[in-house]
Amino acid sequence: MSQATRTRDLAAVMGLEVHVQLETESKIFCGCSTDSADADPNTHTCPVCLGLPGALPVVNEQAVEMAVMVGKALDAEIPEQTRFHRKNYYYPDLPKNFQITQYDNPICQDGSLELSVSGARRVIGIERAHLEEDPGSLKHEGGSIERAEYTKVDYNRAGMPLMEIVTRPDFRSPEEVRAFLAKLEEVLEYLGVFDAERDGSLRVDANISLVATSETDDGTIDAETLASANRTEVKNISSHKGAEKALAYEITRQRNAIQRGRAIEQETRHWDEDRGVTVSMRSKETQKDYRYFREADIPPLRVASWKDEIEIPELPDARRERFRAEYGVGEETASKLTSTKRIADFYESLADTFDPDFVATWVADLLLGELNYRDMTLSSVDREAFVRLLELVWTDEITEKNAEEIVLRTMLDENLTPEEIVEREGLGKTDDDVVASAVENAIENNPEAVEDYHAGEDGALNYLVGQVMAATGGSADPQTVNELLEEQLI
Repeated sequence: MSQATRTRDLAAVMGLEVHVQLETESKIFCGCSTDSADADPNTHTCPVCLGLPGALPVVNEQAVEMAVMVGKALDAEIPEQTRFHRKNYYYPDLPKNFQITQYDNPICQDGSLELSVSGARRVIGIERAHLEEDPGSLKHEGGSIERAEYTKVDYNRAGMPLMEIVTRPDFRSPEEVRAFLAKLEEVLEYLGVFDAERDGSLRVDANISLVATSETDDGTIDAETLASANRTEVKNISSHKGAEKALAYEITRQRNAIQRGRAIEQETRHWDEDRGVTVSMRSKETQKDYRYFREADIPPLRVASWKDEIEIPELPDARRERFRAEYGVGEETASKLTSTKRIADFYESLADTFDPDFVATWVADLLLGELNYRDMTLSSVDREAFVRLLELVWTDEITEKNAEEIVLRTMLDENLTPEEIVEREGLGKTDDDVVASAVENAIENNPEAVEDYHAGEDGALNYLVGQVMAATGGSADPQTVNELLEEQLI
């Protein structure tokens, strides 16, 4: 056995198919509204999205414009002409028994997305991004897919505009996949084509193979080795964390199977989020199984005459760098403030009113920290109430400690205004005379702490500050208390 053979190991090779629901007003090939989140089943349908005989599709121009924006953001090629195909397969939620999609002539191809993983720069290749229609949805009654007593079909989702973004097999770890999905979601949200808070707006199918590589080479895997490896597809992934967990499980499952001498089947597996396992669904289809052919009811789509007129807004990386240059915030703070367009807009609207550093601290560190702890989003925050809170702190009407620990948290938990909370909790700042009196009492009543302070004991001053804060009900400004104590203790 050669040295190269002895040192060969199994490397995980992964690629993604990311299905993004575009935020258009109507479906991709008909006029049915896409706003069906709270609608009764099968009420947002028409002959086109139900696939009834004689109903003809018409392409949604808004969906095409959004696809061009995505292509530009991913630095992809956008051909002068593209067209649609029929992808033929039977499934209960596919009313026509075929899906209108794009095959060998997608609207975007050969792009890339740069990201950082554990401080290392990675560029993930985008093989293609194409438009297609969403099938309907299935609701399994009585348990998971394999335990359900029966299944209901809702066609409200049928015909929703999707953009499927297909990466090259450039991922080598589940952590890279999670970082990519987070970055991609950022870009899509900045473009205004995607709403992360809409249920089911992003779904991921992950393809994974374990292939032999060598410690003696540079870690690259040639096309022949990739083609010879059996590929497993994992479906039903709906979150960044879910993708990381599903792929980590699947890597372990495949490694264990190979160690036991079992072959890896080329199959499609279902990710069971509740149980944290993948479950075999069916053998993996190949392209020839879908019998692609051109969609005769939709003529070729030509975008050459107007694609250059479609502009894209400032993207996350560019805005991050601008925040650092314009507002003087650090790299980590800038990253937090631009994590979503909504947060970036929120910060920038306040930075023009207050000191940018002051606002950055309150938004990036305090507000986002409290929201993450509660699993809430910025949409839960009343902007005017938050502005009033900042005004109370900025004008020294309440202490920063009380503003953070009491007012902000109560605002989020009880949906009260800052004024209501300040009045209820008695948080108005204590008069200077009262604070001075409390400082004198703390010194007089704690001679041992005073003696420890003069002896250079760590913590003695903090103890005295605590006594003053307790005496004033936490309404004194800690910095002022520190200064007064140091003056009196000379």
